Amino acid sequence: MSSAQSLLENRPVSVAHLFLSRVAATPDREAYRHPVPIAGQAASGASGSSGSSGAERWRSLTWAQTAERVRAIAAGLIALGLRPEERVAISSATRVEWILADLGVMCAGGAATAVYPSTNADETVYILSDSGSRALFAENAAQLAKVAGRLDALPGLGHAILFDAEESGPPLEGMEGLQGLEVLSLAELEKRGTVYLEEHPDAVDEAIRAIEPEQLATLIYTSGTTGRPKGVRLVHDCWSYQAMAQQARGLLRSDDVQYLWLPLSHVFGKALISGQIQTGHVLAVDGRIDRIVTNLPTVRPTLMASAPRIFEKVYNGIAGRARAEGGAKYRIFLWAAKVARAYARAGQESMAATGRRRVPLSLAVQHAVADRLVYGRIREAFGGKLRASVSGGAALAPDIGYFFAGAGVRILEGYGLTETSSGCVVNPADDNRIGTVGTPLPGTEVRVAEDGEILLRGPGNMRGYHNLPEKSAEVLESDGWLHTGDIGEVDEDGFVRITDRKKDLFKTSGGKYVAPTEIEGRFKAICPFVGNILVIGDGRNFCSALITVDETAIMPWAASHGLGGLGYAEVVSTPQVHELIDGFVQRVNADLQRWQTVKKFAVLPRDLDVEHGELTPSLKVKRPVVERDYAEVIEAMYEGSREA
Repeated sequence: MSSAQSLLENRPVSVAHLFLSRVAATPDREAYRHPVPIAGQAASGASGSSGSSGAERWRSLTWAQTAERVRAIAAGLIALGLRPEERVAISSATRVEWILADLGVMCAGGAATAVYPSTNADETVYILSDSGSRALFAENAAQLAKVAGRLDALPGLGHAILFDAEESGPPLEGMEGLQGLEVLSLAELEKRGTVYLEEHPDAVDEAIRAIEPEQLATLIYTSGTTGRPKGVRLVHDCWSYQAMAQQARGLLRSDDVQYLWLPLSHVFGKALISGQIQTGHVLAVDGRIDRIVTNLPTVRPTLMASAPRIFEKVYNGIAGRARAEGGAKYRIFLWAAKVARAYARAGQESMAATGRRRVPLSLAVQHAVADRLVYGRIREAFGGKLRASVSGGAALAPDIGYFFAGAGVRILEGYGLTETSSGCVVNPADDNRIGTVGTPLPGTEVRVAEDGEILLRGPGNMRGYHNLPEKSAEVLESDGWLHTGDIGEVDEDGFVRITDRKKDLFKTSGGKYVAPTEIEGRFKAICPFVGNILVIGDGRNFCSALITVDETAIMPWAASHGLGGLGYAEVVSTPQVHELIDGFVQRVNADLQRWQTVKKFAVLPRDLDVEHGELTPSLKVKRPVVERDYAEVIEAMYEGSREA
């Protein structure tokens, strides 16, 4: 039996059991690191908000200190009447209190309902109602206000616990419609739990001992682009599997320092907690996207999980600064970028063919020079110690992957769904193949259906959609295979390649199938100014595109091209920017089939964002929302067109 098989077959009943084992093994080691304002100075914005200000420092929790708080929270929930598998919602941005609350719910035998803090009031109430949540952890008064005046639709909701109670002011001044809801601060819940443990010292241990592997642990609602979101039922065994599989693949090491900014309401972020408890490494937690660039040199992580959009923005920023400097510096950057891609490609091809990573001597010499001139500064921007970053949630443009790999920033692309408790396929660190999403984690099986759809089977698969047996039967076969809705292929070495979403493939009016994400990926790889791109063409006689421009990349270009006095919205509407983008569109078109080429495009007045509902919190584009919001722009591109 291999070590990976042994690890998986002997996995714990639950992450709650795993947590107790971790605390017993390394009680005094650092577990979590989180930012706090320096006393006497202005505090930064709430976690997850933009425009943060004020001095901060990082505070640590050991595993023993974490356990003390988690036990108090679990006991507090038991004291409130929580019973096994009853749901407790968490509506908060990523912060250490989210993790403490989640572990507390788990150790009390309950199940957490994850709610994105950006979810509007109507959908929040729907999720709390559909899940039957008995209590709500709310980040602040703004999150709690979403249920104010709506408690008649939530008869089972009896308690709310605030992470930032001081923001509301005692006793929640000005907020009406909370009659019948007991509102506590997190500190008050922990105090109540501590008192309960004095009278019932074994309460939490007994609750953990009673947990079964198939007991509900988490409900995560898919971010629906049409209709209501569906609650994905993930049991304790799903998270135990994730913990063991991540370690078995070698993604995590006990000496890692991992930087976590991903939304914990998303399955990708949630799965990382399980793996971290298994290995016991340090997790630095701060969900504020606007603090990533500032935090990286301070945290100096060895590991970070991210969405492709972050790497695209970093690349665009690097290219934009080099372009603004102009002259020799820009030429050096372009040369170094070309060398990085060639070096990474050569090493990958050699590894796949011979099992050894080799590159031609002349290329190795060029790479060494480029490393001294360019790559070192790129690695320092990530903190200087990053050994790997796992990318998921959307496709990573291969040229972006090759660039960073050649610069010494290894990006391991992976693949998974909410329905598979996050990643179930990922690139191995010692054989990273850019352009693929890697090989299945130990214990997961992959096969391709006759129509090209990827099917998955393994312990991480959901146990169905909450209260939706018919929807569950549509995607889960009786023998455990899950229909992913993604089109792809598996090569002879077992590496999986995702080519498109089954539902995103469209057919032109001429009967030709088009995979939009393939075209979009090619465009992102060559255009350093792009924010987002959506290729349109379902039922149309040609393909068009909606394109947004990255502000940090375009403004330096604008300043050097006679547009320095204009604001961003004015810049992107100029003929000069349209001509600039058109040049990149034509470059992409040159390598496409005739029916795939983008005949027309529109540059949108702003980038897509979460606040307008165009991106999910994990920065994935909601195509139906964008197409609906810009329907007039799309129709204008097809005005006067005739069938070919």
